[in-house]
Amino acid sequence: MNKLKSLLRKTAVLLFVFTGTIVMAQKNSSNAKFSKFLDNYYEDGLLLNPLTATQRGDNRYNDLFPNDIAEPYLKKQHDFTIVYQKQLASFDRNKLNSFDKISFDIVSLQIKQALERETFHFEYIPFSQFRGYPSSLPSLGSGKSFQPFKTAKDYENWLKRIDGFTIWADTAIANFDKGVAMKMVLPKALVIKMIPQLEAQTETDTLKNIFYEPVRNMPSSFSAKEKKAIRLAYQKAINTKIIPTYRKLADYLKNVYLPKARTTSGYNDLPNGKAMYEYFVGVNTTTNQTPDEIYQTGLREVEQITKEIDDLKIKIGFQGDRTAFFNHALTDPTFFPFTTDEEILESYRAILPIIEPKLKKLFNIVPKTAFEVKAIEKFKAATSAANYERGTTDGSRPGYFNVPIVDATKFNKLGMDNLFIHEAIPGHHFQLSLQQENQSMPKIRKFAGYSVFSEGWALYAESLGEELGLYTDPYQKLAAYKSELFRAIRLVTDVGLHTGIMTREESIQYMMEKGGREQQASVSETERYMAMPGQALSYKTGELKISELKAKYIKSLGSKFEIKKFHDAILQVGSVPLSVFETYMDNWANEQSN
Repeated sequence: MNKLKSLLRKTAVLLFVFTGTIVMAQKNSSNAKFSKFLDNYYEDGLLLNPLTATQRGDNRYNDLFPNDIAEPYLKKQHDFTIVYQKQLASFDRNKLNSFDKISFDIVSLQIKQALERETFHFEYIPFSQFRGYPSSLPSLGSGKSFQPFKTAKDYENWLKRIDGFTIWADTAIANFDKGVAMKMVLPKALVIKMIPQLEAQTETDTLKNIFYEPVRNMPSSFSAKEKKAIRLAYQKAINTKIIPTYRKLADYLKNVYLPKARTTSGYNDLPNGKAMYEYFVGVNTTTNQTPDEIYQTGLREVEQITKEIDDLKIKIGFQGDRTAFFNHALTDPTFFPFTTDEEILESYRAILPIIEPKLKKLFNIVPKTAFEVKAIEKFKAATSAANYERGTTDGSRPGYFNVPIVDATKFNKLGMDNLFIHEAIPGHHFQLSLQQENQSMPKIRKFAGYSVFSEGWALYAESLGEELGLYTDPYQKLAAYKSELFRAIRLVTDVGLHTGIMTREESIQYMMEKGGREQQASVSETERYMAMPGQALSYKTGELKISELKAKYIKSLGSKFEIKKFHDAILQVGSVPLSVFETYMDNWANEQSN
């Protein structure tokens, strides 16, 4: 086992170096004044979002914790937006080169969406079980996420952020009350899940509390005096701030908010809910598609992918209907070979040596940022999906493929191939790392995050599995089909939930029947859509656009089409809105034809 670990580490080191030079398909910025504007916009934005700065490896504001749901902060954010809206208007877009036009369009869209968002007062629903500080703070405080714990100053910084969180939590309760007054409340089904999540952070045995984890792992370079001071400070912070704050939030939700929560599922039941959902659709798809158009696309995609699954069933020779086929994949003992969490993680790591030789056929460039596979903390594994956490460009933190493991013996190996491709290589790790490493980009583009682009790319990457030497087991191919089907189903259920077409229970049933998903997974996903409207639409919307353009260019370019150049062009533009992306790719295709 140790030899395998050593081999994988060596492989990872060898893989994540540049094998080619990034050559932008556009010229760099030619307007110094506009470049300065972009730099100022980015830097001032970080002052408003210091945790975002920390996540990006910028440690200047590691002690700041903004009360970003309070009126003074929201006023400051509004003023920031107006200032930069006026400055942007001073530039003539037509006089910018193609490289700067992309940045112009991104900032323009961000400003438009920020001003529109203000009208909805989403701060009155300050957090849920899937988003917000109460659920993300334990990971940060454990030292296993992006908050650094390397120096004594790092430990002091986190204590200051704990102070900020206690203030934020009081504002969250006050904001929930404002939401109750105007009937802008969460569904009961979500609140019920939030309460135990909060109560899990009230462990009174300090040594067992997740926020004490950095103390247990203090650097050996710390002096005995420093270690003692940190231990005492963290014990005090946990007992007098962390535990009381989480208990206060849990008690409020249980005793005050839950009785006022709604029994309905979608945003359509909130005041101005139709407009709210349309806003979320626009933000998450970066298109002008209506909810109904997306819903109809989802129905068509579900039908098409289901046919491909039926064809695979016939090819395998499986005796039984589609439901039996799905159930076999979910329950057959041969698909549950694990006994420990580490076996699962090692199985994921073993995928890398398989695909590494094939990457050069599909990509000219790969990122230099390292990546690791790790398990999600146990306290939130049951309510978390696998995800990717981007690394830093200075090499201080690798990219992480985070895997939720509740019970290793019940972990199904099917789907590991396509999930690795999606979350790690060549999915999120390739796209996000190359974006950050591209020195020609302004910072607002280096760190831009459009879900429709990044998730669209990651889902498209799953279609490359066979070319990467995976999906050799037909049941792994079934898992890949189910993954795509799952994203198509999301178009139906997300829209269905928030327009009143579907109830929570109907969404759960639809996922189980059409997608062959287990009940608990269907419940978790449905509740995720209820808490994060529109986000689930991004995956399939983005993948469909990439696939559409690929087919278009194969036809128009003929023998001049090269898959490596196509992929490189996508990965070099960064994360951009789909309208910007299509214009950029059409320009790329025109260059290839000359």
